Amino acid sequence: MTGTAIRIAVIGSAGRMGRMLVDVIHRDGGAVLSAVVDRPGSDVVGMDAGELAGIGAVGLPVTDDPATAVAEADVVIDFTLPEATPAVAAACRAAGCALVLGTTGLGPREQRAVENLSEALPVVQAPNYSTGVTLLTALVEQAAAVLGHSVDVEIIEAHHRHKVDAPSGTALHLGEAVAGATGRDLSACAVYGREGHTGPRARQTIGFETIRAGDIVGEHTVLFAGEGERLELTHRASSRATFAAGAVRAAHWVVGRAPGLYNMRDVLGIGGHASGER
Repeated sequence: MTGTAIRIAVIGSAGRMGRMLVDVIHRDGGAVLSAVVDRPGSDVVGMDAGELAGIGAVGLPVTDDPATAVAEADVVIDFTLPEATPAVAAACRAAGCALVLGTTGLGPREQRAVENLSEALPVVQAPNYSTGVTLLTALVEQAAAVLGHSVDVEIIEAHHRHKVDAPSGTALHLGEAVAGATGRDLSACAVYGREGHTGPRARQTIGFETIRAGDIVGEHTVLFAGEGERLELTHRASSRATFAAGAVRAAHWVVGRAPGLYNMRDVLGIGGHASGER
């Protein structure tokens, strides 16, 4: 694909990320917005994708036909809902199209659909496409490996009031990073909020605190608290543009790759391959 503009289809045009992706792709000299898709019955179907994104008409109407849209693309970017993931994966498989997936909160059925697709086509799956968050995850792994079980670990995350899943996919991924570096099973040691008389904190647990308020784009802090000192690693996003830019960077990277399940570390080249991010 060197020297050729890649064709990108965006699934979920009415969402905040969908509109931002349309803007970023439209300004990317190496990419072409080939299709923009929203759910059947949506009020935005038929609207110009550029006008919906607030950048002016681009001559591309929003469609509700994902199969046709995917067939005309080199890669699909999907930031929608978990229940839509199997259908998006099926459309990509039928069209032989790569996928960049940013949807979080996937259950076992949805994750299986992604993994099955990755056996035939390249897929980038990440809970967060920010370069800063990807670096944060690597730093968290390093800190957890050094500090081990000598500290208490708490993960605090904040997002806007409209976010529907909690904790965020990024927070869970950071928890997995800590668990993996310290030999723990997150499903067995995670604590999601506390209330009442809880007793002393168990050192092996990994705590999660969730904030939903206003228009917070996204904040994540991993707190390592020991005796006499604490280490806090924090990332704060002030604009969704950073996530959209990262997803488009992943789209450029994944086109033409071998089948497999990749993540943003693969895209950035800063770590080993870790498939199955959720």
